[in-house]
This record gives sequence, C-alpha cells and structure tokens, in this order.
Amino acid sequence: MTTPPIELTEELQKAVSGFFQRIPFNQMLGIQLGELSSQRVTMHLPMQDGLIGNFVHGILHGGVIASLLDVVGGAMALIGAFDKHRHLSSQERMARLSKLGTIDLRIDYLRPGRGQHFTASAVLLRSGNKVAVVRSELHSDDGTLVAVGTGTYLCG
Repeated sequence: MTTPPIELTEELQKAVSGFFQRIPFNQMLGIQLGELSSQRVTMHLPMQDGLIGNFVHGILHGGVIASLLDVVGGAMALIGAFDKHRHLSSQERMARLSKLGTIDLRIDYLRPGRGQHFTASAVLLRSGNKVAVVRSELHSDDGTLVAVGTGTYLCG
C-alpha cells in the first residue's frame, strides 16, 4: 500500500518558513529560502567576505557548506515529518515538530566552493515515524556540484 504524496498546504509552508526564520544562525549566514515543495526544498546563499574559508582563493568555508546542507536537509525532513503527523491537531503537531534535530550528517566535499551565489537542494529519501533521511546537494552559480550530504533527522 502506498501513501499519497505530501500535500504542501499553506499551513505547512508557513510552518517550514517560520521554523527557518526563527533561527538566528540562518539569518547570520544570509541563507534565503527558495523552493518549498513536497518533492524538494532549495535555499540560496550569496557569497560574503565573512563566509570565506580560504582567503587566498576566496573559497566558501567548509563549515558554511555543512551548515547550509544541514539547514536545507532539516527543512525537507520537516516537510516529511509534518505529513507523518497530519493525524494530530495543529498544536500537537507543532509541539512534536519543534523537537526536530540532526542525528547524523555526512558531507562529501567534491570541489572548492568558488562563486558568488550558491544553491542548496534537498530531497527526502525516507520519512518514518521518528526519523527522516534526506539527501542534499550544493551547487555554485555556474552549476558546479560543490558538495553532497546525507542527513538523518529526529522528527518527533
């Protein structure tokens, strides 16, 4: 038996956007929300001097890359978890989703993060009752695949 696809309701869009906006670290890095859908989440990051890890070559810091992939993965996990808890009242669902957290994150750095603008995307691999697994990618403005990540998230 297959489950129907996740419906990205206005309530769900507001929940994901609200969670994202309330995290000061996301704002400090300059992460911007892009696409929010049941199949994919994207986020954008304009390059800033404060995000450089290699000052000689102007390359994006590896910690920023990991953070961005974690944030986009967490948003995708939140969408999957929201669907799993759709039988709960809005208040109960939000209480559970407020406990969302990263259990494990693996990042493979493939190329230096060169560019003026970066786009991170994430897709849901599996969403269970308590855990979600997400695959994410980071591309530079010329389309170069900079890094990939796999994250496991506690979802209630």
